[in-house]
Amino acid sequence: MKLYPILMAMFCVLPGVFRGQEKVNPDAQLVADFQKCVADYVKLHQAAHSRLPALKPTNSTAVIDHHEHALAREIREMRRSAQPGDIFTPAIAQEFRRLLGIAMQGTEKHEIRRSIQDTQPVRGRPLRVNESYPAGAPLPTVPPSLLLNLPPLPPEVEYRIVGTDLILHDVEANLIVDWIPDAISRRT
Repeated sequence: MKLYPILMAMFCVLPGVFRGQEKVNPDAQLVADFQKCVADYVKLHQAAHSRLPALKPTNSTAVIDHHEHALAREIREMRRSAQPGDIFTPAIAQEFRRLLGIAMQGTEKHEIRRSIQDTQPVRGRPLRVNESYPAGAPLPTVPPSLLLNLPPLPPEVEYRIVGTDLILHDVEANLIVDWIPDAISRRT
């Protein structure tokens, strides 16, 4: 049979052809893409930070505020063209809505929703990328049960929930890095 050697050669060669084409979980790829965007932002944050004089230990709120505003100014300058969706791309935002939706289906959904509503800042203030989080407004935390469903973040940034929106907040510069409108479904 002349067909047998040809088939054997094909079975030996084909795995080598497909070896470099490993299947990737598309959800995991979106999370990896998000983490790369966050890592790029953190590099920018660190570069902006390196342009400023070092902040010496102090209890002076004026000195700390001045440093925060200077860092925010540097970051804004470096991200002049920043737009919503630069980090939370449409595909990543959709994945985050899915992940948050999973958490909101659990037995703690009513407690999570109540916790979010209890810590909301004054309504009516629009969120804007590259703007400071409103001074004096509460900075609501994200319930731990929701955080468990989201990718971990480096210490320079954190998740915050404002209404039903998820923001990525620069801790030291007090900037809104990006946000996802209606990240949490209004339905219980």
